[in-house]
Amino acid sequence: MFLKANRKTILLIVILLVLISIIYLEKQKVAPEIKSAQETAELKDGKYPKAPELAGISGYLNTASDLKISELKGKIVLIDFWTYTCINCIRTLPYLIDWHEKYSDKGLVIIGVHTPEFEFEKKYENVKMAAEKYGIMYPIVQDNDYATWNAFRNRYWPRKYLIDKDGFIRYDHIGEGAYAETENKIQELLLEAGMNPDEKPRIEIPDLSNLKQLTITPELYAGYDFALPRNQNIGNDVGLQPEQIADYASPGKINSNIIYLNGKWKSNPDNLEAAENAEIILDFTASEVNIVSAESQELKLEVKVNDNYLTKEQAGQDVIIKDQISYIEIKEPRLYNVYKGDYINGVLELTAEKGFKFSAFTFG
Repeated sequence: MFLKANRKTILLIVILLVLISIIYLEKQKVAPEIKSAQETAELKDGKYPKAPELAGISGYLNTASDLKISELKGKIVLIDFWTYTCINCIRTLPYLIDWHEKYSDKGLVIIGVHTPEFEFEKKYENVKMAAEKYGIMYPIVQDNDYATWNAFRNRYWPRKYLIDKDGFIRYDHIGEGAYAETENKIQELLLEAGMNPDEKPRIEIPDLSNLKQLTITPELYAGYDFALPRNQNIGNDVGLQPEQIADYASPGKINSNIIYLNGKWKSNPDNLEAAENAEIILDFTASEVNIVSAESQELKLEVKVNDNYLTKEQAGQDVIIKDQISYIEIKEPRLYNVYKGDYINGVLELTAEKGFKFSAFTFG
């Protein structure tokens, strides 16, 4: 009887020890995950830069006027420096919009920091127009005085910064591209912040690695404050005459990738302004040409390439073809798509009405 009781006692002790061992081992498995999830700011400090606060903001779209990065702790914040006439910025917008739709309910907050390049880009109504045009629903703040730009020590459009749940910058990317890499980092930081791994969306970015890299005309500026420091004076012998109206003669021979003028043009700090009906001539190499119109009255801009009006196959998105004449209706200050077709070396001829102002050409 005593032996049977001892056996029962020993069996109970063994079972108890097994249960304690199992509980201990389970705690050992969970402990590293708890430690990782609760990693303190002190451990990250010095390893990653702390994200600065939004500063000097003059306007807010799609958000309240008290938006602060510091109050988004626990969220993953993507800061996108952009400006609405920058073609490189425009080409990144579909990816940002897609990320907003896929991840905003999982803890991602995108803030578009609109830092203007040209004077007319500072106007709230112009930025609002661009946001509506491109279907941007995430918050946008206007950084007209470059305060936030300088706080981040940024020098580029576009540039993206990813800020983790504790307020540290964990990733940044300059320019276009690296979309899969950026989205992978978004997912990594969201998982750190507690996103359910089973809810992780599939990343589907087209593989463009095999595309031939083509030589294209670089971005060209028209205003003397932008063009002259970049050695981008116009090709006419007279050159830009700051704050003056000059009468330019049609050039006989033109060089590639240089703006030439015909007729009277006024040279302004960030644009050239037609003082009468006048022309722009440009020998370009690209499959896409865009012109950035500054504040202008409503008018028409006729478009020709190699002495011919554009065909439907060549017409940019903003070109109208009527009675075989190709032209653009200029209604607001923004980027207009002039030519979109085969990759060519061609001569662009634009006939502008009096009052037309343009700040830059971009190419793709």
